[in-house]
Amino acid sequence: MDVAALSISLNESKLKQSASVSVLKMAMDTATQNCEMLTELMDNVKAMEQSVHPHIGGKIDVRG
Repeated sequence: MDVAALSISLNESKLKQSASVSVLKMAMDTATQNCEMLTELMDNVKAMEQSVHPHIGGKIDVRG
């Protein structure tokens, strides 16, 4: 194999790896954003449940 072909092959593999890393970073960013939005949604749902039924969950009857 000549040097030019080897150089082209090496550059192609570096490009593929770089593209794969970029896609992985975008997927990780998307997952992080989804997690943050889900956490915020769960906080909003809990606050809404408390406003609709404020007496539920406030006291626990432990008498047997």
